[in-house]
Amino acid sequence: MKALNQPFPADAVTAARVLVVGDVMLDRYWFGDVHRISPEAPVPVVHVSRSEDRLGGAANVARNIVALGAQATLIGVVGRDDAGEACERLASEAGMTPLLVRDAIPTTVKMRVMGRQQQLLRVDVEARPQAAALLGVHEALQAQLARHDIVVFSDYAKGVLDDVAALIPLVRAAGLPVLVDPKGDDYGRYRGATLVSPNRAEMQDAVGRWRDEDDLERRAEALRRELELEALLVTRSEQGLTLYAADGRHHIDALAHEVFDVSGAGDTVLATTAVMRAIGLPWPEAVAWANRAAGIVVGKLGTSIVTPQELQP
Repeated sequence: MKALNQPFPADAVTAARVLVVGDVMLDRYWFGDVHRISPEAPVPVVHVSRSEDRLGGAANVARNIVALGAQATLIGVVGRDDAGEACERLASEAGMTPLLVRDAIPTTVKMRVMGRQQQLLRVDVEARPQAAALLGVHEALQAQLARHDIVVFSDYAKGVLDDVAALIPLVRAAGLPVLVDPKGDDYGRYRGATLVSPNRAEMQDAVGRWRDEDDLERRAEALRRELELEALLVTRSEQGLTLYAADGRHHIDALAHEVFDVSGAGDTVLATTAVMRAIGLPWPEAVAWANRAAGIVVGKLGTSIVTPQELQP
């Protein structure tokens, strides 16, 4: 699969309507300097100078979609707390339509303490959503299907997509493609999706360790057929992206960019692929655009976005 040399299709992208459903989280950063070790314990003392909140999880997928110029609606669960308010505000400011179900649980937060641009500590706050909130997600999904071209399920194993096996048939019955970012080793939950996009470690969870490229291709094709997928996209970090589809294997090497932070790169790949499929591009071309976007976003700190200007050849 060759790299693209045509201009970014900005005019077509503006008409794309993508529905994102999944685990919404808030990435919270505390930035500061480290000059000494604590007298209380052998840990650095960080003098915090600023903080920043960013959308994470499914919300970062939606954020990437709108950054590309497309339209995105976000469905997920947040708590009735300040982090939930921050998610709602940041989603609206980013230009997406947030349909966030409020629940009596804390919003999922990943707080990172940064000293001189290095992560020193991460603190996670999370709880699984209650049944009433999940019902709200299902109802919101059904109400939005007629207004969108494609659906993305962003599964971070936080509970919103525990019943994804029942949601996929609803979307396919409405005539829409389904793209999934999976978690765990039970890929039977994603049967009937259009595309599933695991990273290298997630693929190993699903099919076991492979000996070589031929072995990987056999296992990938077997998984694709078992799950009745149009395509299986494996993101492989420095090895690039490999697409397994009905017409065979398509591989594209990672672009030569300095890697600063890989967090959120999978979100960028999924978002870009969804947008390009929504405007009718074939799988290999859509994945080539996703590879270019991933090569840019890994050079940025934390969960970040890619703009159409950055994607121009």
